[in-house]
Amino acid sequence: MDYGNSYCNMVQDKDENNVHKMYHDTEYGFPLSSDDELFGRLILEINQAGLSWETILKKKDNFFKAYSKFNIKKVAKYSEKDRERLLQDTGIIRNKLKVNAAIHNAQQIMALQKEHGSFQNWLDLNHPKTKDEWVKLFKKTFKFTGGEITNEFLMSTGYLKGAHKETCPIHKKIKKLKPKWMEGN
Repeated sequence: MDYGNSYCNMVQDKDENNVHKMYHDTEYGFPLSSDDELFGRLILEINQAGLSWETILKKKDNFFKAYSKFNIKKVAKYSEKDRERLLQDTGIIRNKLKVNAAIHNAQQIMALQKEHGSFQNWLDLNHPKTKDEWVKLFKKTFKFTGGEITNEFLMSTGYLKGAHKETCPIHKKIKKLKPKWMEGN
């Protein structure tokens, strides 16, 4: 499939089997439908800090297995034994701060679910915000969520603009999937 200059620059010259291209065409900027999916994306974005996104995409399945299929309730209950298991797992990023952040953030999401019905509801209730407003809210609510992590999480889940060029065919595809109130993104 050749989209020429209309396709986003980051994947324009990549073949169909490239992890960036597959992610761009099927996940990046697409709205997510479950809290566990949103939590999984947050874990991946946090783990990308200081590394290439390609590294994370290649380890994505390992993260899914290691973090109980991104099940928020299970991760929120992780014990010290689980932390040690994760820190020994060569299939994921073995960083104590990132592991601790995943567990803490799962607990925070459970509190948001209790208060707002779901993590997605909390995001929806706070939408729209500027990037700076989102960053401030995420820093107050979660661990290991600086400006770039928050920005990428929100772009990759459709809450902030910028995931795709407007001329990109994927942008047009995503636009059809978004609820009316999110159309500005």
